[in-house]
Amino acid sequence: MSIHWPAEFEPQSSVLLTWPHTGTDWGQDFPSVEPVFRQLAALVTQQADLIVAAQDPERVDEQLAIAGVQSERVHVVPCPSDDVWARDHGPITVFEGGTPLALDFQFDGWGGKFDASLDNRITQQLDEAGALRPARRMNVDWTLEGGGIETDGQGSLLGTEACLLDPRRNPGVERHALERQLHEWLGIQQVLWLSSGHLEGDDTDSHIDTLARFVTPELIAYQACDDALDSHHSSLAAMRKQLQALRHRDGHGFELVPLPLPAPQVDASGRRLPAGYANFLILNESVLVPVYKTAADDVALRRLDDAFAGRRIEPVDCRALITQNGSLHCVTMNIPRMEDCL
Repeated sequence: MSIHWPAEFEPQSSVLLTWPHTGTDWGQDFPSVEPVFRQLAALVTQQADLIVAAQDPERVDEQLAIAGVQSERVHVVPCPSDDVWARDHGPITVFEGGTPLALDFQFDGWGGKFDASLDNRITQQLDEAGALRPARRMNVDWTLEGGGIETDGQGSLLGTEACLLDPRRNPGVERHALERQLHEWLGIQQVLWLSSGHLEGDDTDSHIDTLARFVTPELIAYQACDDALDSHHSSLAAMRKQLQALRHRDGHGFELVPLPLPAPQVDASGRRLPAGYANFLILNESVLVPVYKTAADDVALRRLDDAFAGRRIEPVDCRALITQNGSLHCVTMNIPRMEDCL
């Protein structure tokens, strides 16, 4: 039976957030990042339902009320968590012959860099609470993160060698064996591999959602760097050449939209953070775009506005979010529309 993994630009039922608390990267300062989550919750619920994995459900209810979120559009699930990066610990939803499956891959904190034992159980707890219905959860004994894979919805997957072939995640992983597994799990017919591309401060080993994203099956928006003196220039230039050489399954190349690199964002110690614009979230009617209050914001917003015909562009200030090495797409997981399966 055929497997279909929908692209993010296809219709969605809901979006998952895992709410911050004192045990997450921000520690006692977690209220500093809650405005981002409140804004995301408000924007998502204008056009889809919201699922929230909440270590402190009462606080989440209070925060959602502050944001003016309609309670009937939200399912808050009591759920202990290590951190907030729902893109990587949330379910990846596919359709098998029209039946939705919530694939529950293993999450090990990006190759064991961080403890993720609580996060690794979140999808199971969401399922037990009924938050994933009508999808059936299927446990997959393989480490795979949603931020590391990108699909055109037509059987092609875009990803990086550094992440997908990382032996710390899956010891003994081989390219051809992984491609066979991606076909079995996600219905992938073609893997489009990138061997270049990286943002400083990135813990994920070059997640594709920080670098290059499908806007349509024919168009890819990607993180560029025009400054020859910037440390990212050579790697991102090499990635651009690889994107130019990629071919769709029918043989044609992809239209490419370069996104500027924002002015360097740094933490209190001066360490550069992995800020970029490819970490946008596509919703049913809009595209939420991370911004950092630099001159490049306007350029990125204009280019994405041109690329996403028919969807409005919504900037989201992600300066508080990026301090812990992730941005807007990283803290969300979209769940495709399943109404026809009810």
